[in-house]
Amino acid sequence: MELDELAAWLRLTLSTGIGNGTARKLLAAFGLPQAIFAQPASALRQVVGPAQATALLSEPPGIANLLETTHQWLSTPDATGGHRAIMTIGDARFPGSLLNIEDPPLMLYAMGVCPAFARDGGGDAQDWIGDISRNIAIVGSRNPTPQGEFNAREFAKALSEAGLTVVSGLALGVDGAAHQGALDGASPGANPLATIAVVGTGLDRVYPKRHLELAHRIAQQGLLLSEFPLGTPALAENFPKRNRIISGLSQATLVVEAALRSGSLITARMASEQGRDVFAVPGSIHSPQSCGCHALIKQGAKLVESAQDVLEELKVPAAPGARPQARQADHQPEAGTAQSELLAQLGFDPVSLDALVARTGMDAAQLQVRLLELELSGDVARLPGGLFQRVGTA
Repeated sequence: MELDELAAWLRLTLSTGIGNGTARKLLAAFGLPQAIFAQPASALRQVVGPAQATALLSEPPGIANLLETTHQWLSTPDATGGHRAIMTIGDARFPGSLLNIEDPPLMLYAMGVCPAFARDGGGDAQDWIGDISRNIAIVGSRNPTPQGEFNAREFAKALSEAGLTVVSGLALGVDGAAHQGALDGASPGANPLATIAVVGTGLDRVYPKRHLELAHRIAQQGLLLSEFPLGTPALAENFPKRNRIISGLSQATLVVEAALRSGSLITARMASEQGRDVFAVPGSIHSPQSCGCHALIKQGAKLVESAQDVLEELKVPAAPGARPQARQADHQPEAGTAQSELLAQLGFDPVSLDALVARTGMDAAQLQVRLLELELSGDVARLPGGLFQRVGTA
């Protein structure tokens, strides 16, 4: 992208009172942004209001610094070896699946392995991120139970092994686990783009900070996307907004664990409005983190218990050599042992020590020793409030 073209697009996105909808009207009326800013006030007022026309005729504060920062970002080789690019809504590389969603973004900042973004290469991004038939969104709670986090990671890993690209939002909890699982299950021959992270900040920032290493892995094996200019901090209002892109890039959205007021339900609603499939993983009737999934199922979302269920619903054939079924836990206590009997008494709901004492008849000290053994083996997780929960499928 030439510098003057980049300057015009940035100016259009930063002009006061000019949202995506108004910008699209201006683009439809005048063509590229350079042509918009060449119009007299009288011509602009035929498309937008007087205040908006006045705003378009003056440069937004800070535009010069942002232009320099953005141009430098585009020109600097990425430390992870990936490519950097900006796609505009008029760009041939812009994902076609986003053109038909409500309020498509004007610009997408991209960083990752997609060869269509190489500065010296061509390629068609439609084959990578615009073709939603191989993309699936996995979203859920930022504060999942250990079982919910395990499920997100294992579903993502199995779907990635089957050749699907996992789309999520790089948030704590289910999002992070989904990206991790997708990266762990990726095979270059099955899915060259392991995962796509649609973030709510500028791509020169990583939020949350603890996902810095994960973001670097994604840039090496997947793609980071944002509609927000460089330097955009983590603002609460931007995270629900980016959800329409997560669902818009995906043929289906899988909600692993979510409370009733979870942002993941926003993504699921947007997916449904976009004509995409919605799947939900059921959980304990006693867990607040499962209430959102149960509500989605009541509203018509498809209940799924394994990655194979998802693949069958989507009619996606497994890639050669893939293992589409979510794996069992690595460690499974032998049947008939004290460990396996205690796991059976635990069930899959969070449970207190006192309740386990009543169920098992064991004294508290002995029970705590057994629980610690199971915790160290990865079969049980300790929750806040003195609760314990069985983890995995052992």
